[in-house]
Amino acid sequence: MSVLLSLTKFLLISSTVTILSICYFYMETGKCASPLLHRTYNSMPNVTRQQKSCSCPRSGFDLRQFVNKDKFNDIVKRRAEVYEKDKLRKKTILNELLLAPPNSPLQYPIQGFIVSPLKKGIIPGLSVHIVQQQNYQVTLSVSSGVLAVESLHEKGKVKGQGEKVLSISASSLQSLNDLLGQVSYRSTVYSIKSGDLVHFTFGQHKAIFPVVIREPTIPVLYDLGKDVNSHVTVTTKTFLRYPEVNYLIRSIRTFYKDIKIIIADDSIEPQKVNGTNIEQYFMPPAQGWFAGRNLAVSQVTTKYFLWVDDDFYFTEDTKIEKFVEIMESMPELDVVAGSVGKLANSFTLIYEEGDEEGGCLTRVKGNYQPIPGIPNCFFTSGVINFFLARTDAVRKVGFDPLLKRVGHSEFFMDGLGELLVAICPEVGLNHQRRRANAAYHHFRRPPKSDTDNKLYLHFFKNRLKCMKW
Repeated sequence: MSVLLSLTKFLLISSTVTILSICYFYMETGKCASPLLHRTYNSMPNVTRQQKSCSCPRSGFDLRQFVNKDKFNDIVKRRAEVYEKDKLRKKTILNELLLAPPNSPLQYPIQGFIVSPLKKGIIPGLSVHIVQQQNYQVTLSVSSGVLAVESLHEKGKVKGQGEKVLSISASSLQSLNDLLGQVSYRSTVYSIKSGDLVHFTFGQHKAIFPVVIREPTIPVLYDLGKDVNSHVTVTTKTFLRYPEVNYLIRSIRTFYKDIKIIIADDSIEPQKVNGTNIEQYFMPPAQGWFAGRNLAVSQVTTKYFLWVDDDFYFTEDTKIEKFVEIMESMPELDVVAGSVGKLANSFTLIYEEGDEEGGCLTRVKGNYQPIPGIPNCFFTSGVINFFLARTDAVRKVGFDPLLKRVGHSEFFMDGLGELLVAICPEVGLNHQRRRANAAYHHFRRPPKSDTDNKLYLHFFKNRLKCMKW
């Protein structure tokens, strides 16, 4: 009776995980790796993720128009080769789809089994739940490691100790499950982030479940201290706008007398910016906005940095503490933005991978949804140039220095899927009145070639064929 109850309970559980394992297949080919289930899989519509061509609206940019026509085929070929190498670098067996069969008597871990490279661990939860029979035999196999039964006693027969294929037989169900409870997996291929699939077979019943192989990461922690000065560094980039940057600093000091300010400066005729707790880093002339951002952020030693343009100014609504409070209450958040004057611009990015011609990207004004528990804050993809960010998260994405005078959304494009972004418009600052500055405005209006080069960069670097802004 107890066996029957256990089996009933297991079947109820297994019915809720039918999409998690058994028949794995390679998405590129759409072929089921298990002949037994090939017919079942092929009868399932839209299970694989087939490459499909994507299209942008007529008002979007066809990026192919910005590729040198004489070199188009060579560039496309080179892009395809680079893309394949990039996929290989990021590919993991753990991305393969696994399907679970209904009414399986096999119990196994569907997620959460992690081992370090070249280390071993006991596979948790392995067992068989079936009515009593005369003999029992199971087989387990892997590809990137070896299997063994730890503390082996004479309860059954084990073949393949320390090999890729392990066979266990026993005369009783209890003995079989005792042995299964001692099965270990050891990684034999060094990789800091990969995985393996364990094939688990009992008679006509087959299951496949994942093993995560991952090198543990060492924490990088920040001692926040007791006030905002130890939490946040204010960062900006300036070019030929010293009246503006000095006005910005005076406004910052009105509300935050001691907070550190970092300035990246690529002016043609650099001038020293005076003040306490200010770090000014001079760059070669006209290196561009993104290069300056990289420099400024590279010198931050606090957990967070606040990015502001050099022609902004702080007001009573510039509550950096509020940003920090939001970020600390939601550790998975990477960037939180506010408003500039009456502007609280944000946008979502819709990306389609596309086929061999490339992907499609559309930028849509607005947000995804409100953040639960944080009033008037919303998840989004990209925001305005006033935001608080986690220093270590932004450093991992970085700012492409090829973008000198045209670019803002590009940082959030590169961070799509890496950075969790939000906007909370109640925290804000203002924009200074525009000053007459002929030298600056000469550089501020880039030639058409700069925009064309940026669009070509999206074609190659981001593997896009079209985009709509």
